[in-house]
Amino acid sequence: MQRTQLERLIRAAAAITGEDQFVFIGSQSILGQFPDAPPELLISNEADLFSVRDAQAADLIDGTIGEGSPFHQAFGYYAHGVAMETAVLPEGWKDRLIPISNENTGGGTGLCLEVHDLAVSKLVAGREKDLDFVGFLLRYRLAAPESVEERLFYAPITEAQRATCLARLKRLKG
Repeated sequence: MQRTQLERLIRAAAAITGEDQFVFIGSQSILGQFPDAPPELLISNEADLFSVRDAQAADLIDGTIGEGSPFHQAFGYYAHGVAMETAVLPEGWKDRLIPISNENTGGGTGLCLEVHDLAVSKLVAGREKDLDFVGFLLRYRLAAPESVEERLFYAPITEAQRATCLARLKRLKG
């Protein structure tokens, strides 16, 4: 997914829900901080988002511009309406959100995770594709391993989960 495609999703989500702020919590939130991110970080054709004010908007987003929708069929990418609780994020993440709002977003604003918060979320999720994503963040020096490690201590996870995430991070650092 490219930055212009994410902007189109913001515009579409705003138009169909009447809301004006959406938080992107999946991998494509990288486009907030790094609009020209390396291609390995942009392979997903799905953007996970939720409305700041209306949790019920997720169903409308899924039904209108979600997977298999006419929007998806026309453009080849789609939005996935999620709940705020979908991602495990460190304390303070809301204060670090990176806004996308311009003439292409149609009055809507996309709020994207800061890269270290995104990396924490991916380490906690722990799927192979998530760990590959964090590996590319580190390889391209878009995220500092020390900052990711520090943020893990502010994530609402158990000590066992933290130990697992730290081991994953250590392995990915090489």
